[in-house]
Amino acid sequence: MTDMTASLSALPIKARVIRPRASGRAWTFYALSAFFTLYVIGLYGPMISIYILSFQDLKGGLVFPMRGVSLYWFEELFMQSRAGDVSGAFQRSIILAVLVTVITVVFSFMAGLAFRRRFWGDTFVFYLMIGSLVAPGLVLGIGIGLAFTILGFEASWYTSALGAQLSWTLPFGVLVMFAVMSRFNNEWDEASRDLGATPMQTIRLVVLPILAPGLIAVALFGFTLSYDEFARTLQTAGPLNTLPLEIWSMTLNVTSPSLYALGTVSTVVSFVIIGASLGSIVWLQRRRAAAGRGEH
Repeated sequence: MTDMTASLSALPIKARVIRPRASGRAWTFYALSAFFTLYVIGLYGPMISIYILSFQDLKGGLVFPMRGVSLYWFEELFMQSRAGDVSGAFQRSIILAVLVTVITVVFSFMAGLAFRRRFWGDTFVFYLMIGSLVAPGLVLGIGIGLAFTILGFEASWYTSALGAQLSWTLPFGVLVMFAVMSRFNNEWDEASRDLGATPMQTIRLVVLPILAPGLIAVALFGFTLSYDEFARTLQTAGPLNTLPLEIWSMTLNVTSPSLYALGTVSTVVSFVIIGASLGSIVWLQRRRAAAGRGEH
């Protein structure tokens, strides 16, 4: 040890300095970062521009620069003068989305319970559901519209459009429930039955509380898929438009920032629904964690 110390001390000072290794990143990091930045700008830049332009004044146009700031186009949006029946279309879309959500949650939950055990024809039912999922939406909507016409029924947003959208949301809901049910321990409901609970009490007090976050996820899927569905609703909504159809018709007739205002309102509604759903899931998880700490 003494010889090594003496050898090091004999070296020149410059030779004894250990320079840190260069920590620069490879050029691929900067290239991929630039590509990702351009992707984000291309994805969200037009949306942000629309949101900003929707707050223009009366003399504002569809492009920059802005001419004043006001809520005029939001007021114009619901006046049904030049913008069309936006208020009615918005109400119909919300009601239709709520109906689709409720039906999707109920049937997805029942299907998840049914597929916990094998039954005759379960494979056929599963592939039939997947077939509905991959079928082209526009073709499916046309088929449902023609079926209503042949049978002598009038197509409307609460009958034929409801069925067309369920053909899209139910498969998604059932697949989500399959993923949730795969993590459900059968010993939990067996323990409830050993304690004397009836099947309905087991579902209400054991199964539903445990699966609540998954059911909220199914509800979020159902609502968002229905709220902005266009292809399956185009030929099945009848004479009254839903909000996506009204937006499409506005692009053909309206040349004012009221179209941008409608996009801003629709985005806000979507974010409110998503935020409420995620907040509910977080609240349920915290409540379950608190209950677990209380038991211990």
